[in-house]
Amino acid sequence: CVPTENCFVPISEIISVEEHELNKKQRNIGKWQKMTKLHAFTVYYVKKARNHRWRCSDVTFWCVDEHLCNQWIQALKELLEMQKSRPKQLLVYINPYGGKRQGKRIYEQKVAPLFSLASISTDVVITEHANHAKDNLFEVNIYKYDGVVCVGGDGMFSEVMHGLIGRIQKDSGIDQNNPKASLVQCNIRIGIIPAGSTDCICYSTVGISDPVTSALHIIVGDCQPLDVSSVHHNNTFLKYSVSLLGYGFYGDILKDSEKKRWMGPMRYDYSGFKTFLSHHYYEGTIAYQPAKHTLGSPRDKDSCRTGCYICKKSEQQLAEQHKDCGLKHEEGEEEWKVIKGKFLAINAVNMSCACPRSPKGLSPAAHLADGSADLILVRKCSRFDFLRYLVRHTNQDDQFDFPFVDVYRVKSFQFTSKLSEDNESNVMDIGKKRFGQFCRDHPACCCNVVNSTWNCDGETLDSSAIEVRVHCQLMKLFARGIEENCKDEAAYSQSSAEQLL
Repeated sequence: CVPTENCFVPISEIISVEEHELNKKQRNIGKWQKMTKLHAFTVYYVKKARNHRWRCSDVTFWCVDEHLCNQWIQALKELLEMQKSRPKQLLVYINPYGGKRQGKRIYEQKVAPLFSLASISTDVVITEHANHAKDNLFEVNIYKYDGVVCVGGDGMFSEVMHGLIGRIQKDSGIDQNNPKASLVQCNIRIGIIPAGSTDCICYSTVGISDPVTSALHIIVGDCQPLDVSSVHHNNTFLKYSVSLLGYGFYGDILKDSEKKRWMGPMRYDYSGFKTFLSHHYYEGTIAYQPAKHTLGSPRDKDSCRTGCYICKKSEQQLAEQHKDCGLKHEEGEEEWKVIKGKFLAINAVNMSCACPRSPKGLSPAAHLADGSADLILVRKCSRFDFLRYLVRHTNQDDQFDFPFVDVYRVKSFQFTSKLSEDNESNVMDIGKKRFGQFCRDHPACCCNVVNSTWNCDGETLDSSAIEVRVHCQLMKLFARGIEENCKDEAAYSQSSAEQLL
């Protein structure tokens, strides 16, 4: 059999090579009909489709020369062995309850066969309760694995991330409760097989929420560094965040939706509409440190893509800044900027937070690994203006082009409310003098003092006074960022031209 079309396949995107046994029907095709003994091998490789979707495809080659056939098989297998970034042993956590409760089925039917094809051995753990994976990561020998895979939604990823980063800090003797501690980079990559209600992190780092695509990224050994923000309150560690840290609108949606889990994913729509109508605003003070080491800005058109130049350059400049100035000078009070106001929403994002409903995300130009977060402040405005702002998330218009919206690229920030200021006067020393009260937008309820909730990657944080710091490339994913053009394979890997099949 001769392939019907030419195949250009970088060796980095070949999944496996297997000897192929020709069946009787194949032996009786055309010019091979009179030959008695045929030898063949099949190459399984990544085939890229539209919208960043990957699939496993294959092509079979055969000939009458057994020695030649074996030479090809041996040569290709040796080339695959040289791909040192590929995982050979993985620890897999499956959340059987997340999303539509399809995690176990998705893994067994769509992912496990691909791992087997690529000769990847796995240890699988079916989680039985909240924080099962996190607790387990503190007990197992994580260093014998080439990566950890989570099958579930953003909540499952957060659990695995907390367990893995926490374990690395514990083994390195780092106190996570110290907000100024330099955390040790986690070099054990995390793979995400999307199977939850929300798969924002997968979508923002791969370009699609598709289990097969994510499995193939894991198999070929892709590596995407990722910034992580640590959240503290009064020198106590609370959470890590890699996507959205939101107070006000998005915090209120999460708090309300948690009471309606019986509704399934539709609870977010219901709670979002209810929260929009309530139109709460919150008064407080933000203090932040500008991310001077980054090349881009939140309002430019340079989206983070595969091999992002801004992320690479920002990492270098941040390292030079640390070396020249030192951490002590960086955190000097003179570099802090303070903003006081009434806000409908306070959002800090480490990535675009793109999803199918919002293809550009909350901050389209946010970068995955530049050591900064985009701090978005939506000030008090009318319901109509706020609706105009929300609608911008679904189209191509500049969502920051409003007089009531401010956006800053920061490396750390702090927020304190008047309620926190009254009860915990020592939370922060910067800009803490006059922190207003929480209120509603209509006079009848203006006397009610209420707290919002922080939405930390889909999990609630009740503390309204927090300190946040971005840790540049603290962890790594089995991903490569979003490719500019998935179908343009030649542009992706010019260096692989000499490794054609």
